Amino acid sequence: MEKTSAFPRSARILRSADFRVVYDKGTRVTCPLFAAFCLERPDRSGVRIGLTVPRAIGNAVVRNRIKRRIREAFRLHRAEFGPQWDIVVNPRRSALTAAFDEIERGLGKVIQKCGH
Repeated sequence: MEKTSAFPRSARILRSADFRVVYDKGTRVTCPLFAAFCLERPDRSGVRIGLTVPRAIGNAVVRNRIKRRIREAFRLHRAEFGPQWDIVVNPRRSALTAAFDEIERGLGKVIQKCGH
C-alpha cells in the first residue's frame, strides 16, 4: 500500500476538545446523507476528520459500519481538501442504506461547500 493512501492517526480528530472547537467555530454544511462541520486551521498540518454517530442511528455494528464507509470515502478524497481543514461528520439515518458512491458524492459536496 502506498503511503499516500494510508489513513494515519494524525488524520483523525480524537480529542473531545478538538471536536468542541469544530462544532463551536466551524461552518455547518449539509447534504442528504450527513451534516458536516468544517473549520479552517492556521497551522496547515494536514486535513483531519472526526465522526460522531449517535446511538439512535443503530447498534454498534451499524454505527461502526457507517463510520468505516465514511472514513474510506474521506481517505480516497483527502487530497481534494486543503491541508488546513478539520471536518466533523454526523451521518444521518439515510446514510445507512446509501451506496458507497453516494457517500463519496456527499463528501464531494462537503468539499465544494467548504470552499474548495
